[in-house]
Amino acid sequence: MAGKYNVCLDIGGTKVLGVIFNEKGEIIHRLKKRTKENGDDTANIEQIIISTVKEMLEEAKLKKSDINAISAGAPGVSDSASGIVLFTPNLPWRNYDIRTPIEEKFGAKFYIGNDVNLGVLGEYKYGIAQGYNNVVGVFPGTGMGGGIIVNGKLYTGTGFKAGEIGHMVLDPEGPLCGCGQRGCFESFSSKKGMSAYIMQQVSRGRESYLSDKIENGVFRSKYLKKALKMNDKVAVEAVDRACHYMAVATGSLINIFSPDLIVYGGGIMESCGDIFLEKILDEVDKYCMPSIRPTVELKCASLGDDSVIYGALAMITEAD
Repeated sequence: MAGKYNVCLDIGGTKVLGVIFNEKGEIIHRLKKRTKENGDDTANIEQIIISTVKEMLEEAKLKKSDINAISAGAPGVSDSASGIVLFTPNLPWRNYDIRTPIEEKFGAKFYIGNDVNLGVLGEYKYGIAQGYNNVVGVFPGTGMGGGIIVNGKLYTGTGFKAGEIGHMVLDPEGPLCGCGQRGCFESFSSKKGMSAYIMQQVSRGRESYLSDKIENGVFRSKYLKKALKMNDKVAVEAVDRACHYMAVATGSLINIFSPDLIVYGGGIMESCGDIFLEKILDEVDKYCMPSIRPTVELKCASLGDDSVIYGALAMITEAD
């Protein structure tokens, strides 16, 4: 007989966030571990995931038999049906069967999906998007992720690859994106895109508080918030540029999907969401059809860092 507790994980390029939910859907334990400490190879990351679950069980004084299921969100493309991670941009997984070792270790069902897809699903089931039937999620972070709910169901497309809104080309002659294209949404409005703009301006002799806060091509959201409070001109320009392209992309998403709600999530929105949303709202009407716009609401996510965790929980509850 399955246990009563669900273990949910948010697997990132630099950390694993784990929580344990009780049968009422309440978080009873939480643990965050870095993924870079023990090297980058597949086995090590698998061991970090296993050790995160094991540690949480020990700290919560639970046994393996107390687990109902384990679920995880990870960047990139995961085949949710088979439990195989096809590709992740920041982790060394290619066509990797993560399900088998986890299920063998803990004797519980394991589920996996794209992290931002699950973030949007989390907001739909437990957050700001509850009660809406058609939702598009825009999650700027290190990159730019998206997720789509159509008629109350997560839309994953052929091969679980849908939702890559960060790679809509908004300007074919724009900055180079990590995917190889030019002018992708991600290249303007993600942390990478904003950081690249800031460093370009610094290289031209301008000053910015963020110039020494950018590491490995990105800043931390809390530093951007501070820079905006300081009225750092270069940071303000980077944000204005990012929000302009978020408005352009949002306009297209409104025209294509005519959703009930567009929800903006991720670390940047958690830190600076009010500023970003105000700027997007100022411009978005220019880029969508007036006949569609009145039926679409634009809101910031409400679950913060936990949106992926709650989406992972929704995967379990929908499968049960």
